[in-house]
Amino acid sequence: MKKATLVVLFSVAMLAILAAPAQSFGAPLDRAALIKLADNYFAALVAHNPKGVPLADNVKMVEQIKRIKPGEGLWKTATAVPTNFKIVIPDPVSQEVGGIVILGIGGKPAQLGFRLKVEDGKITETEHLIVEISNPDNPMLQSVRPGIPLEIPYEYRDSRGRLIWIAKSYYDALDLNNGSLSPFASDCERRENGMRTAPSGGPSLGGVSIPGSKPAPPSLYGMQDCTTQLNTGTFQYIDTIEHRRVFAADEVTGLAVGFSHFHHSMKQKKFTILNVPGREESDMSNQQPFDMPAMHIYKIWGGQIHEIEAIGIVTDYNSPTGWE
Repeated sequence: MKKATLVVLFSVAMLAILAAPAQSFGAPLDRAALIKLADNYFAALVAHNPKGVPLADNVKMVEQIKRIKPGEGLWKTATAVPTNFKIVIPDPVSQEVGGIVILGIGGKPAQLGFRLKVEDGKITETEHLIVEISNPDNPMLQSVRPGIPLEIPYEYRDSRGRLIWIAKSYYDALDLNNGSLSPFASDCERRENGMRTAPSGGPSLGGVSIPGSKPAPPSLYGMQDCTTQLNTGTFQYIDTIEHRRVFAADEVTGLAVGFSHFHHSMKQKKFTILNVPGREESDMSNQQPFDMPAMHIYKIWGGQIHEIEAIGIVTDYNSPTGWE
């Protein structure tokens, strides 16, 4: 092919590119804009108005591990925006925002784990995990623990990648019953569905601290932190933790958040318990197989997990995730 012909073809191609209409993309949302988007989303839910936020035409929505459409689920039942209990984690890198809030649903408060994914300025994915609150006066659900929203001083901050790695390590530690696989701080406290589940033990806590429960009798069972609790084998009934998705991390607050899906076949009913005087075995003969879709939020600073806030629901064994 002659040089003159190549020049002509190149010129035609360039003219075609220049003449093509410019494709419009929404600017990536920064940290403040993602937090604002979450607030607008809650307001739109309560107003039962999907048009109140920029939903993509092909938006995918999952609620309680089932696909829904705009106008269904919380779009019909939400009645009050979050107030005192509100943990929101923005991630400008992944363009996602999520967390746990207490939302009015059907006139009653409920815990909501949520996730919003943004592409080109539009919400392309939404996810809702809802846990009913049996006791509205539960002191652990009146407000967020003071340390969770605090900003981390620069000297103690972890990078986004490090936050995600540490958060992911929790699932391995729990799944493999090895507390050394995740960097738990000595002051680590875990709450699940409004109950304190770690640390556990001690004369004043009596294992899992459920508000209103009777104190345990004196025993040699000492206080167990997040590390030693896992090492006892208490959670051996968990077969696998799948669909692990740590989707957002915020260096400013040291918060990371992820969804996961727990499977419990309950084929084995009894498990050996280690290093708990007076308790050598866990007997779960009456427990039937079940799954637990869950969300965990991790407060991380100085390379360690200091606080965990989690919610989960019980579903049929081998349930779908809603994202198949």
